[in-house]
Amino acid sequence: MSEPHVTLDGTGLEATRQHLRDPLEEQLTSALRAATDRVRADYTGEPVDEVCRRLLDETRAGLHPDIAEGFTPDMDEFCRVAVAIVRQDAPGLS
Repeated sequence: MSEPHVTLDGTGLEATRQHLRDPLEEQLTSALRAATDRVRADYTGEPVDEVCRRLLDETRAGLHPDIAEGFTPDMDEFCRVAVAIVRQDAPGLS
Protein backbone atom coordinates (compact mmCIF):
# COMPACT_ATOMS: atom_id res chain seq x y z
CA MET A 1 0.00 0.00 0.00
CA SER A 2 1.34 3.43 -0.86
CA GLU A 3 1.57 6.04 1.87
CA PRO A 4 -1.69 7.97 2.35
CA HIS A 5 -1.58 11.68 1.63
CA VAL A 6 -3.99 14.56 2.26
CA THR A 7 -4.48 17.14 -0.48
CA LEU A 8 -6.57 20.25 0.15
CA ASP A 9 -8.65 21.89 -2.56
CA GLY A 10 -7.06 25.30 -2.98
CA THR A 11 -9.60 26.79 -5.35
CA GLY A 12 -11.13 29.91 -3.97
CA LEU A 13 -8.70 30.32 -1.08
CA GLU A 14 -7.61 33.82 -0.23
CA ALA A 15 -3.85 34.54 -0.22
CA THR A 16 -3.35 33.97 3.53
CA ARG A 17 -5.10 30.64 3.48
CA GLN A 18 -3.28 29.63 0.30
CA HIS A 19 0.02 30.37 2.09
CA LEU A 20 -0.97 27.99 4.90
CA ARG A 21 -2.13 25.22 2.57
CA ASP A 22 1.19 23.36 2.25
CA PRO A 23 1.99 23.28 6.00
CA LEU A 24 -1.58 22.22 6.76
CA GLU A 25 -1.44 19.44 4.15
CA GLU A 26 1.83 18.25 5.71
CA GLN A 27 0.31 18.21 9.21
CA LEU A 28 -2.82 16.38 8.03
CA THR A 29 -0.79 13.88 6.04
CA SER A 30 1.51 13.22 8.99
CA ALA A 31 -1.48 12.64 11.29
CA LEU A 32 -3.11 10.31 8.74
CA ARG A 33 0.09 8.29 8.25
CA ALA A 34 0.60 7.92 12.01
CA ALA A 35 -3.04 6.88 12.38
CA THR A 36 -2.65 4.37 9.54
CA ASP A 37 0.39 2.84 11.23
CA ARG A 38 -1.41 2.58 14.60
CA VAL A 39 -4.60 1.11 13.12
CA ARG A 40 -2.63 -1.34 10.98
CA ALA A 41 -0.59 -2.47 13.99
CA ASP A 42 -3.71 -2.96 16.13
CA TYR A 43 -5.91 -4.49 13.41
CA THR A 44 -7.61 -7.69 14.58
CA GLY A 45 -10.16 -8.44 11.87
CA GLU A 46 -12.63 -5.57 12.34
CA PRO A 47 -14.91 -4.71 9.40
CA VAL A 48 -13.89 -1.97 6.97
CA ASP A 49 -16.39 0.58 8.30
CA GLU A 50 -14.97 0.25 11.82
CA VAL A 51 -11.40 0.53 10.52
CA CYS A 52 -12.42 3.64 8.56
CA ARG A 53 -13.96 5.22 11.68
CA ARG A 54 -10.83 4.39 13.70
CA LEU A 55 -8.64 6.00 11.03
CA LEU A 56 -10.66 9.19 11.28
CA ASP A 57 -10.65 9.17 15.09
CA GLU A 58 -6.91 8.46 15.27
CA THR A 59 -6.13 11.11 12.64
CA ARG A 60 -8.14 13.75 14.49
CA ALA A 61 -6.48 12.74 17.78
CA GLY A 62 -3.11 13.57 16.21
CA LEU A 63 -4.15 17.11 15.29
CA HIS A 64 -4.49 20.36 17.20
CA PRO A 65 -8.11 20.46 18.47
CA ASP A 66 -9.00 23.48 16.28
CA ILE A 67 -7.67 21.76 13.17
CA ALA A 68 -9.30 18.46 14.11
CA GLU A 69 -12.66 20.18 14.53
CA GLY A 70 -12.50 21.68 11.05
CA PHE A 71 -11.11 18.56 9.35
CA THR A 72 -13.75 17.07 7.07
CA PRO A 73 -11.94 14.54 4.90
CA ASP A 74 -13.22 12.71 1.87
CA MET A 75 -14.52 9.60 3.63
CA ASP A 76 -14.32 7.56 0.40
CA GLU A 77 -10.57 8.13 0.47
CA PHE A 78 -10.34 7.21 4.15
CA CYS A 79 -12.29 4.03 3.46
CA ARG A 80 -9.88 3.16 0.62
CA VAL A 81 -7.07 3.23 3.20
CA ALA A 82 -9.21 1.10 5.53
CA VAL A 83 -9.82 -1.45 2.75
CA ALA A 84 -6.07 -1.65 2.12
CA ILE A 85 -5.48 -2.34 5.84
CA VAL A 86 -8.15 -5.05 5.89
CA ARG A 87 -6.91 -6.67 2.68
CA GLN A 88 -3.31 -6.61 3.83
CA ASP A 89 -4.29 -8.68 6.86
CA ALA A 90 -6.47 -11.13 4.89
CA PRO A 91 -5.07 -14.68 4.60
CA GLY A 92 -3.06 -15.14 1.43
CA LEU A 93 -2.82 -11.42 0.74
CA SER A 94 0.04 -9.05 1.44
